[in-house]
Amino acid sequence: MSETVSLGEFRFACGESIPNLELTYETYGEFTGDNAVLVCHALTGSAHVAGGRTRETSGQARAWWDDIVGPGKAIDTTEYYVICANVPGSCYGSSGPASTRPDGTPYGTDFPPVTIADWTETQRALLDELGIPHLYAVVGGSVGGMNALDWAKRHPDHTERVVAIAAAPRLDPQCLALDAIARRAITSDPKWQDGDYYNTDASPTHGLALARQIGHVMYLSKDSMDGKFARRAAGRDSLRDTFPVDSAAGFFPYRDVESYLDYQAERFIERFDANSYLYLTRAMDNYDLASGYESNTDALAAFDGKALCISFTGDWHFTVDQSETVAQAFRATSTDVAHHIIDSDHGHDAFLVEPEKVGPPLADFLADGVRGSAVTDTATEEDERAFAPVHTSLFG
Repeated sequence: MSETVSLGEFRFACGESIPNLELTYETYGEFTGDNAVLVCHALTGSAHVAGGRTRETSGQARAWWDDIVGPGKAIDTTEYYVICANVPGSCYGSSGPASTRPDGTPYGTDFPPVTIADWTETQRALLDELGIPHLYAVVGGSVGGMNALDWAKRHPDHTERVVAIAAAPRLDPQCLALDAIARRAITSDPKWQDGDYYNTDASPTHGLALARQIGHVMYLSKDSMDGKFARRAAGRDSLRDTFPVDSAAGFFPYRDVESYLDYQAERFIERFDANSYLYLTRAMDNYDLASGYESNTDALAAFDGKALCISFTGDWHFTVDQSETVAQAFRATSTDVAHHIIDSDHGHDAFLVEPEKVGPPLADFLADGVRGSAVTDTATEEDERAFAPVHTSLFG
């Protein structure tokens, strides 16, 4: 079951503060003093990382990594004590734009700008509340992988192992551009009302739906989209969002890929807050591992543990090249590191939908470090390009 802790006054990296920051979290397993594993969720994830639908949770009923975290699984909760916290700025229990300020009104866009550094510092404060001075490992996928890297940067002495899955030291311009379009879809919705929609009868669901559809296209590869949908027309009972001429003449087909995007958007707007989407994408876009340092290597120089990067050949959102950049930075500091590259056509979603490929190297790394039998360092200093090609563009 989710629990919420009050961390008191918290000053964000931007310099602004709120009088009482709340963090919602879940724990799994038993703490033995040296077995704590922090799992960092992706952009719209929650603290509910495992346990199927058996737990009460804030907003997200389905555990997002149930195939990886649990008894006998890659992050074995009979061995490790797992903590997952919903990040500030989100809408699954932790303080964010939809939260109530001291005067009883929602913060809206008066909530301070949030960064990944803020996520790291609130997680550190949560661990202090739980009496956990040191982590065995920090694990995260996607922007959660950036969060994990930030732990190596900001608290290098507080964790023994770092695992960054489908992550990058920073976003490239193509992803920045698509995130910008997604945010403009929300802020262009008349119902957004400059973020002050909480006490009205309507919220900017149309803009949020469009933003989510852009996100889903980013998470899939060309191959996975072709395999899932091809150019097939959708069934008669599929959710439809068509041009008027389609309905009038029945001439142009409503395609399977359109139906998928519409369905995913409808599900998403039922559970997520539009302002939170704006805040969280900004936090991801703003992150730069090297910020405040001369390079990625300098940012990671103080970390003296072991690191694992996992990437997927079909992921054009966070590419194999970007993961290799992180691995190179760890190597340059003489950190024991492996870059495990998974051949997959699932795109960015692979870290969620292919547990049979993610689980073995992750479990072996947690148990045996980079010497684990399922962990392969496929890119070395002598052959930095020894990996399969990736889809570098959505359109080309």
